[in-house]
Amino acid sequence: MHNLSKELLKILACPQCKKPVELVEEQGIVCQSCRLVYPVKDDIPVMLIEEAQPLDL
Repeated sequence: MHNLSKELLKILACPQCKKPVELVEEQGIVCQSCRLVYPVKDDIPVMLIEEAQPLDL
Protein backbone atom coordinates (compact mmCIF):
# COMPACT_ATOMS: atom_id res chain seq x y z
CA MET A 1 0.00 0.00 0.00
CA HIS A 2 1.24 3.46 -0.90
CA ASN A 3 1.03 6.42 1.49
CA LEU A 4 0.53 9.26 -0.98
CA SER A 5 -1.40 12.29 0.22
CA LYS A 6 -4.64 13.23 -1.49
CA GLU A 7 -3.24 16.73 -2.03
CA LEU A 8 -0.29 15.32 -3.97
CA LEU A 9 -2.56 13.16 -6.10
CA LYS A 10 -4.68 16.22 -6.95
CA ILE A 11 -1.72 18.08 -8.47
CA LEU A 12 -0.05 15.16 -10.26
CA ALA A 13 -0.53 14.93 -14.02
CA CYS A 14 0.76 12.60 -16.69
CA PRO A 15 4.02 14.04 -18.06
CA GLN A 16 3.14 12.79 -21.54
CA CYS A 17 -0.44 14.06 -22.06
CA LYS A 18 -0.81 16.40 -19.01
CA LYS A 19 -4.12 14.79 -17.98
CA PRO A 20 -4.99 13.78 -14.39
CA VAL A 21 -3.75 10.46 -13.03
CA GLU A 22 -5.04 8.14 -10.33
CA LEU A 23 -3.48 5.85 -7.76
CA VAL A 24 -4.11 2.15 -8.30
CA GLU A 25 -2.78 0.42 -5.19
CA GLU A 26 -1.28 -2.71 -6.72
CA GLN A 27 0.10 -1.00 -9.82
CA GLY A 28 1.12 2.61 -9.24
CA ILE A 29 0.08 5.95 -10.71
CA VAL A 30 -2.14 5.31 -13.74
CA CYS A 31 -2.89 7.53 -16.72
CA GLN A 32 -6.00 6.16 -18.40
CA SER A 33 -5.54 8.43 -21.46
CA CYS A 34 -2.04 7.19 -22.31
CA ARG A 35 -2.63 3.73 -20.77
CA LEU A 36 0.62 4.04 -18.79
CA VAL A 37 1.51 3.13 -15.21
CA TYR A 38 4.12 5.21 -13.39
CA PRO A 39 5.87 3.45 -10.50
CA VAL A 40 5.81 4.53 -6.86
CA LYS A 41 9.12 3.86 -5.09
CA ASP A 42 9.38 4.41 -1.32
CA ASP A 43 6.11 6.37 -1.44
CA ILE A 44 7.53 8.71 -4.10
CA PRO A 45 5.83 8.78 -7.52
CA VAL A 46 8.34 8.43 -10.36
CA MET A 47 6.67 10.55 -13.03
CA LEU A 48 9.18 9.92 -15.82
CA ILE A 49 7.93 8.72 -19.20
CA GLU A 50 10.97 6.43 -19.50
CA GLU A 51 9.99 4.67 -16.25
CA ALA A 52 6.34 4.09 -17.21
CA GLN A 53 5.00 0.68 -18.16
CA PRO A 54 2.00 -0.12 -20.42
CA LEU A 55 -1.27 -0.50 -18.53
CA ASP A 56 -2.43 -4.13 -18.52
CA LEU A 57 -6.05 -4.09 -17.32
